[in-house]
Amino acid sequence: MNDLVATLVSVTTVSLISLTGIVFIGLKENLLKRILMIFVGFSSGTLLGSAFLDLLPEAINSEFGEATFYYVIIGIVSFFALEKFLYWRHCHEEECPVHMFVYLNLVGDGIHNFIDGMIIAATYILSFASGNYHLGFATTLAVIFHEIPQEIGDFGVLVYGGLTKKKALVYNFISAITAILGAITTYFLTHIQSTAIFLVAFAAGGFIYIAATDLMPELHKRTRAGTSITQFLTILLGIGLMAYLKTVTGA
Repeated sequence: MNDLVATLVSVTTVSLISLTGIVFIGLKENLLKRILMIFVGFSSGTLLGSAFLDLLPEAINSEFGEATFYYVIIGIVSFFALEKFLYWRHCHEEECPVHMFVYLNLVGDGIHNFIDGMIIAATYILSFASGNYHLGFATTLAVIFHEIPQEIGDFGVLVYGGLTKKKALVYNFISAITAILGAITTYFLTHIQSTAIFLVAFAAGGFIYIAATDLMPELHKRTRAGTSITQFLTILLGIGLMAYLKTVTGA
């Protein structure tokens, strides 16, 4: 399997995650919130583990060295700008019309998925160039575990915003397949190791931003002792999974 095939298989799998919302939308609201919080904690751990255990070490050991941290900062600031000025995730009913929220959510999610596709492609290019084959797989897993709670939430938002379940599912899937476009664009335009390294460092900044500013604040909204312990354990589980993947591959 070459890097293009591995990339396309991974981004297609990530895109299909958008269809999982239909499974959870029929659940009672309280149960859905509990399940979602477990995914949010686990997602936080996998994103942090991927950033600090996989992406950053790979970028630092490259020709960029300490300059990697500048690209990480660029990644963090860029993700802030995307979220701040599109505000596709944090727009509430009282702050914007429902229909506008639906379309902003779809556009913002499409851009986010496009970037996910770029990140996955870049890491697979680097994986096959360096022989560190687990890197692309680990990044894909981190994206998947991040996408599950996000896509469940997005599906719920679209239905709440007035779309039928069928339309919400179709529109959410269309938004998700922009990851494939992002991956193909990156593969054919940046099949250069130095560019791939930049995107890897950029991805690390994005992962850190998402975990620290989007997901963990959501966890802080639940303050009960039992819930807090579960959150802590799921974060550790996510980090542990990424550490295990790195260990078993010998990278």
